[in-house]
Amino acid sequence: MRQHKEYKNTVSSRIINIATIAVAIGIAAILIAMAFSKGLQKEIRFKASVFNGQILITTFENNESQVSLTPFEDYKELRIKIKNHPNFERIHAVAVKAGMFKTNNDFEGILLKGVSNEFDWRSLKGFLTQGSFPQYSENSNNEILISEIIAQKLDLEVGDNVNAFFQSNQIEGLPKRRKFTIVGTYFSGFPDIDQNLVYSDIRQVQSLNQWGPNQVGAYEVFVNDLLHSTEIADELYQVLPSKLDSIPVSDRFSSIFQWISLFDFNVLIILIVMILVGVINMATALLVLILERSRMVGLLKALGATHSTIQRIFIYNGIVIMARGLVFGNLIGLIFYFFQKIFGLITLDPETYFVSIAPVSIAWFEVLYLNLLFLFLAIVLLWLPLKIVLKFSPSQVLRFR
Repeated sequence: MRQHKEYKNTVSSRIINIATIAVAIGIAAILIAMAFSKGLQKEIRFKASVFNGQILITTFENNESQVSLTPFEDYKELRIKIKNHPNFERIHAVAVKAGMFKTNNDFEGILLKGVSNEFDWRSLKGFLTQGSFPQYSENSNNEILISEIIAQKLDLEVGDNVNAFFQSNQIEGLPKRRKFTIVGTYFSGFPDIDQNLVYSDIRQVQSLNQWGPNQVGAYEVFVNDLLHSTEIADELYQVLPSKLDSIPVSDRFSSIFQWISLFDFNVLIILIVMILVGVINMATALLVLILERSRMVGLLKALGATHSTIQRIFIYNGIVIMARGLVFGNLIGLIFYFFQKIFGLITLDPETYFVSIAPVSIAWFEVLYLNLLFLFLAIVLLWLPLKIVLKFSPSQVLRFR
């Protein structure tokens, strides 16, 4: 018992505790940073694609415009060419028309996005805040889904009727008027979407533009692998008619996607700094441990132990200390991850980050790879202080008691 207490009071024991804490803080910080980075990237990609499609197929005249200027024919053979791609998931036709909502006291510009009964409303289920989704059957109707932002600006509620005005195609023609019924509201967290996007029946847009029943503004295509949507868009372009273009969502919102790609660089910096801090602390602890056990090292050498054997002894001690720090660090990081995932303790400004609650996402293999990387680099770098063992001479360290 007395020897155990003496050991706990040694310098090395305190240094080892500090090293263990440094490793725990380091791995926890990296896990938290990775979870936030992956979660934010995933959520922003999902929101951008679910409201705009992962790949947009439209005429070249519509490329630089948010509205559908030039239509193309929606026919079965064209859809088959798109559906034949191995990563294809689903497709729906859209048409967008710029207009204005007008109430007794105010008005607001809108983008009326027409969709048909093939549109998958389940993809927007997590964004619905009030009411329900429009139901577009065989007959055209005036039901619309608007954002909470538009509803608040114009003091509108679910069940209200609202007048909308659209520019006529005729020169000097009077604006076209439509009356819509609000059946639901949504909130995406994307200011560019929430401030103007309104869902309606595509036949309303076709009627406003004087298009035929088979003319549409674009196809919104969804694929199984969003991260490779750029490559898939290029492959689809090869099978499309010459007048149609295929645009991935990352190109349409290039500034946003370039911004979120910087998160990986930030995580890399945190990873490097935390690993260096943890390894330096571990190297310091191991160096103190070696110096404190110099007589033991000399005795082992005198008994014929090789340098590699003695080095493995200290490496083993270093791995044990590192493993203890990794266990506590992973525990802290994962507890924080699950608390944020379940309770959403940390909130963000949606005007800046496009989300109101900080999302987190991390896969088990990413946690495993991170721990193995941390452990591997630590073992490699811990060989450096162990070179000191080679300089110990048994005659010098055993000369005095």
